[in-house]
Amino acid sequence: MTAPSLKLIVEAALIAAGEPLSLDQILALFSEDERPERALILAAIRELETEYQSRGIEIIEVAGGFRVQVRASVAPWVARLWDEKAPRYSRALLETLALIAYRQPITRGEIEDIRGVAVSTSIIRTLTEREWVRVVGHRDVPGRPALYATTRKFLDYFGLRSLNELPPLAEIRDPEALLGGELTSNGQDLTS
Repeated sequence: MTAPSLKLIVEAALIAAGEPLSLDQILALFSEDERPERALILAAIRELETEYQSRGIEIIEVAGGFRVQVRASVAPWVARLWDEKAPRYSRALLETLALIAYRQPITRGEIEDIRGVAVSTSIIRTLTEREWVRVVGHRDVPGRPALYATTRKFLDYFGLRSLNELPPLAEIRDPEALLGGELTSNGQDLTS
């Protein structure tokens, strides 16, 4: 029996993994004597990306590596396969996450100063349980408060390769520009 092509092995690994795979993880699939060069694996990934252009799935690169995912254009139909609803996050949780992402490393007290309200322990717990944020150190002030920063899982979940891909704050402050005019419903402007 002949060995399958490198492209087939890479494709199968990306589909089966269920999470992003780095080049090193893909290389680890091969024994020392059969290990291809990194450039060959990248070429196989690029070839798959080209083949997938007219399909319902795509390969994207995120902070954790490469993953196969459903294209956004067909996601609403595919999502019906699962009965569970996507988790809904409170405005407070999303504001806290945004502050951590844009101002990291940041302490809970600094988040509270910016938001003007206390940050619930359950918000921090939820963010750490989802592994979107982690403690990266402690500020050298009395009480030594924890410093929070985002993780690779945060980047992977939101489809980002790095924090540089976050939208600029100016776009976020103008939701109309960010959503491209989608904030109207039945002729009513929802931004006011």
